Amino acid sequence: MTEQDFASLDDLNHAMRREFPPAAGVGRVVPGEGPMLAAIAFVGEQPGDAEDREGRPFVGPAGRLLDRALAEADIDRDKAYMTNAVKQFHFTERGKRRLHRKPRTGEIVHQRWWLWREIDLVRPKVIVALGSTAGLALAERSVAVTRERGPMSFGNRRGLLTVHPSYLLRIPDAGAKQAAFEAFVDDLKLAREIGQTN
Repeated sequence: MTEQDFASLDDLNHAMRREFPPAAGVGRVVPGEGPMLAAIAFVGEQPGDAEDREGRPFVGPAGRLLDRALAEADIDRDKAYMTNAVKQFHFTERGKRRLHRKPRTGEIVHQRWWLWREIDLVRPKVIVALGSTAGLALAERSVAVTRERGPMSFGNRRGLLTVHPSYLLRIPDAGAKQAAFEAFVDDLKLAREIGQTN
């Protein structure tokens, strides 16, 4: 893709829909959502089944858990920007169900240019990478969330690497799940603090 300036997020999203049409095993483009000049931008992996159906990011089970964590961290979702490293749901069909397929590295790299155009328009003070796929897209290298969790630079922008909320949903033990949720909330509080600094 050649360098191109977009006057607005609407222009960018329109161009992405042309560039990435739905295909077998790949849903429609689900654009980011939130205000320009948001203090915090949250970047996840990719839309899920619910997001693909509704056309909005973070509205499924992981999104509802993220909303709970945002509330506990005193972050207003309506004032944050929500998006994904890969803008389409990648899935494998099993009967009537569409099962999540993790994006391949090539797919992440192919859409990275678009993610950075989006971030350039939003101009957040801090970017929160939710999970290793977002970390790979933003840091432009593989990241180990358990080892590198915390503040991190993404290019010339301040960032923070943490777990994806879907990880919390998969923890079977209730006590461990609660402890992991509290640690996640602490990460979001730190992101809020970074976003409040100049």
